[in-house]
Amino acid sequence: METIGSLYPVRFAPAASGGMRHIGSTLSRDASQVDNDFSAALLAMAGHDLRQPLQVITSAHDVLAQTLAREEQEQLIRAEIATAQLASMLGQLVEALRLRERSGDDLHLPVPLRPVLENLVAELGEAARLKGITFLVTATRCVAFSHPVLLTSMLRNLIRNAIDYTPAGGGVFVTSRRCGAQLRIEVRDTGAGIRASALPTMFRAFQRADVSRPEGLGVGLFIVKHAADLLGHRVEVHSTENQGSCFAVVASAAR
Repeated sequence: METIGSLYPVRFAPAASGGMRHIGSTLSRDASQVDNDFSAALLAMAGHDLRQPLQVITSAHDVLAQTLAREEQEQLIRAEIATAQLASMLGQLVEALRLRERSGDDLHLPVPLRPVLENLVAELGEAARLKGITFLVTATRCVAFSHPVLLTSMLRNLIRNAIDYTPAGGGVFVTSRRCGAQLRIEVRDTGAGIRASALPTMFRAFQRADVSRPEGLGVGLFIVKHAADLLGHRVEVHSTENQGSCFAVVASAAR
């Protein structure tokens, strides 16, 4: 086992008639095509047009931070946090639409885990550092029989949730191991955990494990579950309220 990325490291053990039928079929195909075109248009808009103004806002924040007084900078920080939350929600919407676009694709390829996890450390490590959270990622040389984009999306959402729901001083740990013909990737945290009553509905769209938190769309776990269904993967969760959670993605191991 090798540490890929570590921030604030701690000791960690890895744990009717024919004609009518024809007409109906044609109408159904036409409606399906319209629906697919609409989804594709939304994906293109969200992925390009809506991200450009966010980039302008972020650039303006960087410039203003160098010239404003301290009290004004505090307000600017609040605006930066809100912008980051908006960017995150936009990213989740794009991911959800992308899943639908990929539903007819051949999704299974050999996916080495190490580069996937390295990219996620680079992407999410700063958020953990700023929050004062230990973020430790380890990996073997395992290769999953999966899809790189969808698997990355699943793990990104699980890690991001773990960071969001873990208070300062806590930890988020990502491990992977091969179990016979299967590969098990776990994201464990020492955060708020999930109450038992929320477990049955946690993978539905627009559900949040902690309803007291207003931020976020509540589609992260929906994306995880839908991607897992497309790939034929299994998602497991073990959680204790106020003690933390462990999510596992179980995929077939590639030779």
